[in-house]
Amino acid sequence: MYEWILDQPLALGVAMLFVIVFLRAGGTYLLGRGAHRLADRGRAARLLRRPQVLKAMDTVNRWGAPVVALSFLTIGFQTAINAAAGMTRMPLSRYLPALVVGGLAWAVIYATVGLAAIMLWLRLFLLSPWAAVAATLVIIGAILLLVHARRRTADNTAGHSHHPG
Repeated sequence: MYEWILDQPLALGVAMLFVIVFLRAGGTYLLGRGAHRLADRGRAARLLRRPQVLKAMDTVNRWGAPVVALSFLTIGFQTAINAAAGMTRMPLSRYLPALVVGGLAWAVIYATVGLAAIMLWLRLFLLSPWAAVAATLVIIGAILLLVHARRRTADNTAGHSHHPG
């Protein structure tokens, strides 16, 4: 199916992928809301109404939208985040913009380089599973190094900006 989407003009491919991710992620969010509703009965209801849990849910609901949007740039993490957004009852006014931004980013990436990269990796895997695993580990290592370097730079910048002038 993805190959057929890639054969379409870019704008149509992006639009089709966006509809797919919007329905899938939105459905996961709705399932999470339903799970919360089911858990909000009986013994579990007492746990969900504890002040600490309510505060945690409020924090996720207030600050979680960027996490929802960024989750679409990951593999395997976005489903958990969308379910968690639903389970914590993130308001639609925060969830939908995050879904649109993240889903659109996902659709553009997959319509351009994402699916091509996956197909290339699958070809490599068929030729040599060990080479595919090694390539994956190298990419993960490079990403971790980049994230670590950026955090260190951000920490150094934040540390220097608080000095009284």
